[in-house]
Amino acid sequence: MDCSQLNDIIKSSKNILIISHLNPDGDTLGSMCGMYSAIKDNFKKHADMLILSKVPPIYEFLPYIKEAKPLDEYDKSREYDLVIDVDIAAYDRMCDAAVLFDKAKFTVNIDHHKTNNSYAKLNFVLPEASSTGEVLYELMKDMGWKISTETAISLYTAILTDTGSFRFDNTGVKAFQYASELVALGVKPSEIFKNCYESNSKELVQFQAYCISKAVFEDDDRIAYTVIYKKDIEKFNAGEDCTEGLAEKLRAIVTTDIAFIVKQIGANLSKISMRSKVLDVAEICAVFGGGGHKQAAGCVIKAAPAAAVRKVLVEIRKQGLWRK
Repeated sequence: MDCSQLNDIIKSSKNILIISHLNPDGDTLGSMCGMYSAIKDNFKKHADMLILSKVPPIYEFLPYIKEAKPLDEYDKSREYDLVIDVDIAAYDRMCDAAVLFDKAKFTVNIDHHKTNNSYAKLNFVLPEASSTGEVLYELMKDMGWKISTETAISLYTAILTDTGSFRFDNTGVKAFQYASELVALGVKPSEIFKNCYESNSKELVQFQAYCISKAVFEDDDRIAYTVIYKKDIEKFNAGEDCTEGLAEKLRAIVTTDIAFIVKQIGANLSKISMRSKVLDVAEICAVFGGGGHKQAAGCVIKAAPAAAVRKVLVEIRKQGLWRK
């Protein structure tokens, strides 16, 4: 990658903003903190970090994450010299933070989603990469940046979580190679695994068990889905990250080829998280303005949950009998 321009623009920028995506996961948060840490170490500069949703408790261990602020704490009229998006697959995933992106003198987009249309002035989009953390680590290496233990922890978290602990199909040679190099820089894999996968609250575990217990199976159990209503979340006092990993649990059933979660956001608004063993779910989600990866994607449908389920099933079945 030709990253000299990125190096130069960071050097010349007096104020920098890093934006993570809505409903943040380990990749966007790890990449954000990793970039913040690297800019601090290599340029002796401070960068602002913007989060669009509350940080899930399991990621509160990330270095510098407490420096991140929600949009309502920012001056919307401010013009940044540089705004960097990390793991934001589409322009509209910035939501209201787009006003700061649009005002910036220069913009950078670092991502790995194949549906990303390179919407910034400078784009580093590598669909073959396992994660944005992987893209970012490669960029840092190419630019010859110092990578501290704090940066390494952040980037390792990004790679670990977006590969599902190196289990998903997006896990390539570089994911293992870079993870090994990050461990050599001070990362303790067992500690990060415990934080990311063994730190769930009792309420979250009970809530997810309830959601799985009311899963619906269609087409000879090849399709599995569950619907989550606002009242369910309130009943269990579940957090914003309550659906994390649910679709994967349904996909893990031996007969299931495709699984999806329908989460009620409003009276006529539903968020879809979809996982697959065979189908390209990014194409299905793109029908509704979403996107992602071949076997992991999402979208938002302007419909009540029941109607959203019907719409999704229609699109899945349009792909035909995917399992003989």
